[in-house]
Amino acid sequence: MAVNRYQRHVLVLPEDDANRQIANGFELKASTRQLQILTEVGGWTRVCDAFVNDHIRGMEKYPGRHIILLVDFDENAGRLDQVRNDIPEHLRDRVFVIGAFSTPEELRKAGLGTYESIGGALADDCRDGTAIAWEHELLRHNEGELNRLRESVCDILF
Repeated sequence: MAVNRYQRHVLVLPEDDANRQIANGFELKASTRQLQILTEVGGWTRVCDAFVNDHIRGMEKYPGRHIILLVDFDENAGRLDQVRNDIPEHLRDRVFVIGAFSTPEELRKAGLGTYESIGGALADDCRDGTAIAWEHELLRHNEGELNRLRESVCDILF
């Protein structure tokens, strides 16, 4: 279901199917219709390309739009800055870059459950103001983005 573009809303642009499933698990716990998970695009560079080519104009047109770029960090500590380089300065406060430090597959191997249950646990933390799931070693690098996300969009989602 599409969001109401004229109200505050959140889009999620996932890199791949595993990230999409995590987003689906998060969505199941959210108490809003103002969250829309987009089709996965097949790689972190394609997330950047899709954002630049398909979403910047929409963000400029709809000031209540926020977007989460859900990418694998592939154990690259510089990935956040690489992705941020493609985000225009005037939109950076509404764009969030989140993802597993390696890959979502490693989250499953670490015993965090199915992709959807991982997403659900992350949503529970956001709703409850906790960081139980977010403190996992493969997710804790998201702390800065998570704090920004909580300040900006948690009231939309929960």
